[in-house]
Amino acid sequence: MDKVKAQFKRFWNWLKSLFQTRYKVTVSFNTQYGDSDDRTYVTKAILVQKEKHLKFKDEHGKIIDYKSAIGLNYIIEEL
Repeated sequence: MDKVKAQFKRFWNWLKSLFQTRYKVTVSFNTQYGDSDDRTYVTKAILVQKEKHLKFKDEHGKIIDYKSAIGLNYIIEEL
């Protein structure tokens, strides 16, 4: 019975994920976008979005946290 319950839960989570909004987050460590220091992530949820703090959960469930004293350069796009 536990296996059936676990499979149903996995199926339900997969079904919900089809309708969940995803975001593409590009973080640049300088003011120039498109150079080698940029990092791009696909996220499920943005937890904190402020001028000097960005925290989000990526598509694998890992929490990523960026902080800066002078401000962050990032772009958030809805997929």
